[in-house]
Amino acid sequence: MKILLLEDDTILNEIIEEHLLELHYDVVSIMNGSEAEEVIYDENFDLLLFDVNVPNINGFDLLRNLRKNNINIPTIFITSRDTSDDVKTGFNAGADDYIKKPFELSELVLRIENIKRLRQIDSFGQIQISNDVFYDYNRKVIINTNGEFNLSKTEAKLLEYFIKSKNKTISIEEISINNWVYDEMPEATTIRTYIKNLRKKLDSDAISTLKGIGYRFNL
Repeated sequence: MKILLLEDDTILNEIIEEHLLELHYDVVSIMNGSEAEEVIYDENFDLLLFDVNVPNINGFDLLRNLRKNNINIPTIFITSRDTSDDVKTGFNAGADDYIKKPFELSELVLRIENIKRLRQIDSFGQIQISNDVFYDYNRKVIINTNGEFNLSKTEAKLLEYFIKSKNKTISIEEISINNWVYDEMPEATTIRTYIKNLRKKLDSDAISTLKGIGYRFNL
């Protein structure tokens, strides 16, 4: 499971990062909001941990920006902003959970594990797609009876979007909007090619085509 940690307190940042690394999470730690925003668009993450009072862009505004751009990565706020209005603001911004400082590291891990459970991610960072097919979130690899297949950055992003949208009908337009920024959106034929390549690597019927409508990821 790959986690982005946004925390500008150097000591707390290091403590959280070291603890999560010991538990075999993949952690990218950042100390300001604008840098975090850039990295989120450049890399694939399974979870975001945001402090609120950070330089450049605060955590609330950063999450609002991400949600406006259809970035729906699960997000937990870890913050000293502890009033009921603060909590309301956090959830209204799009948070999945909200932890008030100070907190025990064990509590943070429990919240992370809850996200993993809800997303059906196992302790090795893998999700079972069908009887003999697994996806490894950490290594960005599909594992099936024919072996292991590395995914490109775009293929991994698409597959993770399909997984998050499991059992829902999604159009080509929705796929484009949720996986590319406006000025980089590819042609529909290009997206179909990515999906075709994913199907070959999955070697399963996980992705169904609904003619004239879009796709469905069966999980």
